[in-house]
Amino acid sequence: MGRTYFVEEAIGQYLSDLNTKLKPYVTGLLIGQCSPQRDYIIRAVRTPPSEEQEEDNISPSKLTLLEEQWIALHARQVARMLPGGLLVLGVFMIVTPELSKESQNTLRKLVFSVEKSLTRGRLWKLAEEDVSDRVALQICSATKKVVCRTYDIQDPKSSAKPADWKYQSALSASWLALDCTVNVNIHIPLLATSPVHDLEKNTWIGLIRWAEQIEDSVVLFNGQVKDDDTELLEGQKKLRGNTQSSPQFCDVKVLTELSQGSSRRSTATVQVCSGSVNLKGAIKCRAYVHNNKPKVKEAVQALKRDIITTLSDRCQILFEELLLNDVPRQTNLEREYHVLPQRLFVPVAGSSVMLSDYKFVDEPTEDVQRHFVLTMDQSVQAEDIHAAEEVNTACHLVFTSSLNFHAVDICPVAGNVDDTQQKQLTKATLLLKLQQNMGVVIAAAVAVFAAIFSFNYFSD
Repeated sequence: MGRTYFVEEAIGQYLSDLNTKLKPYVTGLLIGQCSPQRDYIIRAVRTPPSEEQEEDNISPSKLTLLEEQWIALHARQVARMLPGGLLVLGVFMIVTPELSKESQNTLRKLVFSVEKSLTRGRLWKLAEEDVSDRVALQICSATKKVVCRTYDIQDPKSSAKPADWKYQSALSASWLALDCTVNVNIHIPLLATSPVHDLEKNTWIGLIRWAEQIEDSVVLFNGQVKDDDTELLEGQKKLRGNTQSSPQFCDVKVLTELSQGSSRRSTATVQVCSGSVNLKGAIKCRAYVHNNKPKVKEAVQALKRDIITTLSDRCQILFEELLLNDVPRQTNLEREYHVLPQRLFVPVAGSSVMLSDYKFVDEPTEDVQRHFVLTMDQSVQAEDIHAAEEVNTACHLVFTSSLNFHAVDICPVAGNVDDTQQKQLTKATLLLKLQQNMGVVIAAAVAVFAAIFSFNYFSD
């Protein structure tokens, strides 16, 4: 039996409106959330015309001329604007009857090319329990017939499976919103042996290690650690008859210091460095979870992935901005300071879910409005754009070049760890982990002292 997709009712009208402008086909992306029980589609976004199409004011008449890379690039831009819990779940195509048969092969190619584009540079990977099916929706412009199929993105040779496409009103009107603010203080040493100009690569290496810490962090719901398989809304009164866009909010805290993987032994490595990259500040994170008996592990996963994605996306946007404006690099013995773009949230009509975007301090609001029209095919009023962070608390990036100094690199030692021993995290184990972390800090301090003493001794 195939999967069933519950679809926001407004999407049907959106696709119908696109159908009237068909020349001779329209492609786009489907946005939503997967769960073991149900899959949800809450947005459909058409592919914007490429620069060549805008200049020539034409649309390719044959599917063989379809710009696959442009659609994949659009998917990456859309993914940046999605809060935790939402993903690009597939593609759609509205075609004439003459192109119906040919479009199935095209849709299959698009599903895999879009997913490949989305995973490039992403700092988290699909887990075993993640749903790996992605949807390919075909609509005939003449008969209005809908053909919904799925492909397993984990299997490049997978064949199409039939799926159900069901419209539902107020689908995401009362989804649960998870909000938290994460303080970031990441110090990334630049090794003396690495190229000085390759700051982006070094920053990415540091973010990969930080992402692993976030993956291992402890999440508290209303001050408590909950078992992964328990219902997130257990003990709370369920909203009845609520069709308004009013999400339920949950008090969430992420403890990055109390890592579930901190029981592993670590070793300290002293490295000679010529500079450093420092990421410091506060980032606003948000994830949404469906209201059909969501599990704690679904909420934890959505929130952690948003934490990782929002910081890595901001760094990527900054490096793209520096490259676009050809900002010169500073010389040695100087500090280079950049404020990462702020996060913004914009409401979606008829839904409690808000989309996300990023804006630099000196960037006008009109640019954000144009970006929403181009990328999400949505008009946004200036008063509906809400800044998630204050300017003085937004995360900033500092490049520091200096004379050689030493950095202590704490690396976990690979070993077999019994995962079942870490599932039940009580107050007693939290205290124990805190003591273990303190031990690592003390060991690091001793290592630094020994390194400095040895360096000064041999220098003399």
